[in-house]
Amino acid sequence: MAELALTPYAPAFIESMRAVGYSLEAAVADLIDNSISAGATLVRVQFRPFDDPYVAIIDNGEGMGPDELTEAMRHGGRSPLEVRSPHDLGRFGLGLKTASLSQCRRLIVVSQKDGRLSARCWDLDLVAQREAWVLWVPDTEAEIMALPHVGEIVEQGRGTVVLWQDLDRLAAGEASVEQALGEKMDRVRDHLALVFHRYLSGEPGIGRLGMEINDNPVLHLDPFLSLHKATQPLYEDVFEVEGSEIRVQPYILPHISKLSRDELKLAGGEEGLRRNQGFYVYRNRRLIIRGTWFRLARAEELTKLARVRVDIPNALDHLWTLDIKKSAAHPPEIVRRNLGRTVERIAERSRQTYTFRGRNTRRDGIIHAWNRIQGRDGISYRVNREHPAVAMLDGALDDDQRQLLRGLLETIESTYPADALYADIASDRPRATERCERDSLRDLALQMLDAAGSVAGARDSLLANLHLVEPFCSYPEITGEIVKEIQDAD
Repeated sequence: MAELALTPYAPAFIESMRAVGYSLEAAVADLIDNSISAGATLVRVQFRPFDDPYVAIIDNGEGMGPDELTEAMRHGGRSPLEVRSPHDLGRFGLGLKTASLSQCRRLIVVSQKDGRLSARCWDLDLVAQREAWVLWVPDTEAEIMALPHVGEIVEQGRGTVVLWQDLDRLAAGEASVEQALGEKMDRVRDHLALVFHRYLSGEPGIGRLGMEINDNPVLHLDPFLSLHKATQPLYEDVFEVEGSEIRVQPYILPHISKLSRDELKLAGGEEGLRRNQGFYVYRNRRLIIRGTWFRLARAEELTKLARVRVDIPNALDHLWTLDIKKSAAHPPEIVRRNLGRTVERIAERSRQTYTFRGRNTRRDGIIHAWNRIQGRDGISYRVNREHPAVAMLDGALDDDQRQLLRGLLETIESTYPADALYADIASDRPRATERCERDSLRDLALQMLDAAGSVAGARDSLLANLHLVEPFCSYPEITGEIVKEIQDAD
């Protein structure tokens, strides 16, 4: 059997690889993966949109020697089947080249290791001219030192500079390269803040990664608002696939009424809460997929507070069919079955966050102002006649007045603005928090106690259970102070 070696035609193949589908932000993130794998603790992104525009990514990682750098510039330098370090964020051996050349026509990589400075360059015009896979290599160290930001890695004794020049894709169709690049870098900042938020926050076990764009720090963006006091972390589920652990940590975000404008922006950004619900998949704690239920559930208004962190190791890449850009993956069936167990549990908790105020009193021990009634014709809401404020007012009225009260309550119930409330919730606009002042709570408590009158035990029982009655249950500290104040006065 005869064999023929068919080397891809370099100019056509390398131009085709530019169309893999990288966005600017995904391309920059792919390069930062390499910096993290190289042990960097600081990554700086520098862009100059004027004169001879460029984008540079500078790190303080361990760097590469000449042979290592040459191999790193090879397309497909490492097989995706090769066993990698558990902390390696790479996958196909293509990211450095495909990510960079998707944005520019000239890629220069300079690295310092063990006192040696090396540089290699892919220049697409040179490849087209030679019709071959040829790298440009500087002749002298002085030539390397003349490149932007190289002096910084020389000064720190180690590290790598990835330099993009001839930014044809970034400048395409733009009237002003300076303005366009500035706007695009704002999107890059937001993307990096989310994708690497666990590194930027210094999560235990990985250490803190510093990151800057044009000398301004990138702050982490936590999609789970995990430090918010009203966020509900549910219990973590851990299961094994082919000897590797997958960890599933669900969170229920606070109700929108408990979020400030800045917190709401962190939770949903411009896309809104609803579009960001679902699973967030992390490969070695780097975000690769966000805001999807993998068709295990529907994205609904009442589940938009549910977010699930899924941690997978790189040892299972072959099962997740991770793409070159590390921005898409699909869980295998064995993982889908395990994730399915999580979906109903957290979706119901998210719904409860929205429907809490209308639940029946017997379900949670709280005497709510509204009861949620499930009937044959659907769900309705009724004022709780057993609420002390309602019951005591009813008991203090004569028959005619009592009839008027019941008519008023029925009018309120029949005109309950359910459609408007749903529209407001769906809009993601923050609603005014109807917070009770201390004096209002105290006045309400005194009025209820006065209505209890001299009925044996009624007054003491009301005081003892006031913390279980809406709205007092929402203000336990203030309620405790009010009860003590009343008891002391007695």
